Amino acid sequence: MNYMLIKEVIDLICDFETSSDSSRYKKNIEGFKDWIAVSHSVAELEEPQWEAKEKGRSAESVINTLLVHLNRYARTYSKAAMYGSDFSTQEEFIYLINLKAFGAMSKMELIKKNIQDKPVGMQIINRLIKQEWVVQTDSHTDKRSKLIEITPKGSEALEAQMAQIRKATKMVTGNLTEHEKMELIRLLTKLDHFHKPIFMKNHNPEDLLRETGSHL
Repeated sequence: MNYMLIKEVIDLICDFETSSDSSRYKKNIEGFKDWIAVSHSVAELEEPQWEAKEKGRSAESVINTLLVHLNRYARTYSKAAMYGSDFSTQEEFIYLINLKAFGAMSKMELIKKNIQDKPVGMQIINRLIKQEWVVQTDSHTDKRSKLIEITPKGSEALEAQMAQIRKATKMVTGNLTEHEKMELIRLLTKLDHFHKPIFMKNHNPEDLLRETGSHL
């Protein structure tokens, strides 16, 4: 029996359990294999080329620009998905999708789930109430609090548009392979976990970059 190999495997498992990013993986053989695939890949990724790289344009600049572009592309597809319906904005059906998936919640819970400022979120909720797609109900745990709940009319409006919404979401992922989609989910989730706690603190704009600098 190759005891040296067994020892190396055990050492690798110890590395998996103690690594700083192991929390992203399931604590089973599948999670262990995923961790190995990402952190012990034998193939070095070739550094991509980008516009103005030779003039000193940073990778961070490119990433920010591409994320802005992708957001604009996604909004364009969303507008197409809403065409001919009673939906005014992409956020309206995203709010309904969250209520359909997660059930009734407070206004602030719904707004925070969509990573939006309170004034903008309240405008969206008020439009949904006016359309009779959501309704306010009393909380069973706190009578002073109101919950937002999707109505049958809201579910019907959402369902009538879901085929188009699915087409729009599929367009956003474009020509990525399934493996690339999974890797993109992993990377975007990592970024989301970094940014969400900062966003939730509601820093003043003038203080935001100074107070969050220690996170980098």
